[in-house]
Amino acid sequence: MTDSEASTAKSNLALAREKRSSRNRDQLSLQSMIIPGILFILIFTFIPLYGVIIAFKDYNIVTGIQGIFSSEWVGLANFKEFISDINFWNMLRNTLGINLLGLCITFPVTILFALFLNELTFPRFKKLTQTITYLPHFISWSIFGGLIINILSPSNGVLNYLLVNLGIISEPIHFLAEKDYFWLLAVLTNLVKELGWGAILYLAAIASIDQEMYEAAYMDGASRFRRIWHITLPAITGTIVILLVFSISNILNSGFDQFFVLQNPLNIDASEVIDTYVYKVGLREFRMEYATAVGLMKTVIALFLLYLANFIAKKITGKGIF
Repeated sequence: MTDSEASTAKSNLALAREKRSSRNRDQLSLQSMIIPGILFILIFTFIPLYGVIIAFKDYNIVTGIQGIFSSEWVGLANFKEFISDINFWNMLRNTLGINLLGLCITFPVTILFALFLNELTFPRFKKLTQTITYLPHFISWSIFGGLIINILSPSNGVLNYLLVNLGIISEPIHFLAEKDYFWLLAVLTNLVKELGWGAILYLAAIASIDQEMYEAAYMDGASRFRRIWHITLPAITGTIVILLVFSISNILNSGFDQFFVLQNPLNIDASEVIDTYVYKVGLREFRMEYATAVGLMKTVIALFLLYLANFIAKKITGKGIF
């Protein structure tokens, strides 16, 4: 290599380094936006993980952070106490029953609703439907639950008024006072609140499908149902499997807000789930070690269910999360 060629190579290398450095400086302000998110995760997710150790200790909240290290080690005593609790089996029955019923109803209905929205040919009606179904998601359960209580009221509720005037029932029913109705009410009210929001991922998956496939099927004489069955559903199978696996792993997480709002002394036998019980024991009685043990047990079970559901899904469909 001649001196001129070496000088040119060095010049090109220096120019490339300068461009890379300039690009990094230009991207610095954009990349720095992730720093608050990283700090948030570190402070509120990873650092508090050490506090899980109190699930194996006789922790007293009065001792504060120091008590995490100085409390007496009791091993699995908190876990055994939870399993032997007189209300354990009732809470487990309610938690599993409501979540399994919700999975059987909410999961397929959400998919069908996404398919329905995708097939709408009137843009204005489609946008209106999406807006109406999305809005409840952004309303807190304290407000939405209050609306549900008023609608189901036996004295001035709209539902009882319609049922009585249509002759379906002879006298108003206090739905939230009847424990036999609570499971279904919990599932349906959650469905109404989250239907539109839950359909977003399916709509996004449907939007990524090549439209030429639909056009080819239409030219071959395939009906709308056939196009959905043979093109749309197979194309979003991966999304369906992933969301189903996550739903199964989340089977013990009923959600605290909904049950806390709709729960009352008359339906407590059907509405007491693990999340509300943990709140009452952990925050009302200040038994943080007991509540931590219950939460840790739920996490371990959720992890097991995640791997099991993913294993079964890969065996059946060939698709999974990992």
